[in-house]
Amino acid sequence: MVLTAFRPTRDIQSETPGFLPGSVTLEHFRAAVAADGFWIFWRNSLLVTAGCVLLALVVALAAAFAVARMNWRGRRAFVLMVFLAQVAPWEALLIPMYVIARDADLLDRLATLSLIYFMVTLPFTIVTLRSFLAAVPAELEEAAQVDGCTRAAAFRRVTLPLLAPGLLATSLFGFITAWNEFAFANMLIIKNQDDRTLPVWLSSFSNVFGTDWGATMAASTLFALPVLVLFLVLQGRVAAGMTGGAVKG
Repeated sequence: MVLTAFRPTRDIQSETPGFLPGSVTLEHFRAAVAADGFWIFWRNSLLVTAGCVLLALVVALAAAFAVARMNWRGRRAFVLMVFLAQVAPWEALLIPMYVIARDADLLDRLATLSLIYFMVTLPFTIVTLRSFLAAVPAELEEAAQVDGCTRAAAFRRVTLPLLAPGLLATSLFGFITAWNEFAFANMLIIKNQDDRTLPVWLSSFSNVFGTDWGATMAASTLFALPVLVLFLVLQGRVAAGMTGGAVKG
């Protein structure tokens, strides 16, 4: 993808292509950035993804705390329901989600996409944060409460900083899921084309005259770049073992 993005059009369509480009050009990147709506769709994808990740973290953190720290009737059934929701195929939700969004007049809205991505990523986020939260000894919170903290303050000051690896890991998963999703964005954004996201925008390089492969590969490279950068920045901090020495310290 990256090599083709930098390859001149004549080399892309050559009968004897080589792995390394004979010459390098930025023409395809200029065409991708200059395409109609590039920055608008970039903003839309960023807004939808950020809304999904933030909402999933807040709700999943509360649910994970209730499952890992509290005893209540129906807790096992709730966990089982979360696991079942996690393994459900997304494709099975396409038609029901469309019907619900149509009847509720929620088509052609970015907020609808954020809510759907939130529901899709929520089960995984709950399961992951529950595991991280269970690895943090409850005695740390109890010690903070003995020193005068309320339960909420003990969680905020003691447990929450130790959950940073789990929060980063689940944020990364939610970001990748929402950033790459195509089917819901293509189905729910129908009339208002300015509310499309980047995955749908990539299809604009195919028309009745064929596909501009150079611009498509350049646009795909630009589309993948934020995920790659985010992963490289966060990958060193998502190790679950960061809480291993909490009690010993």
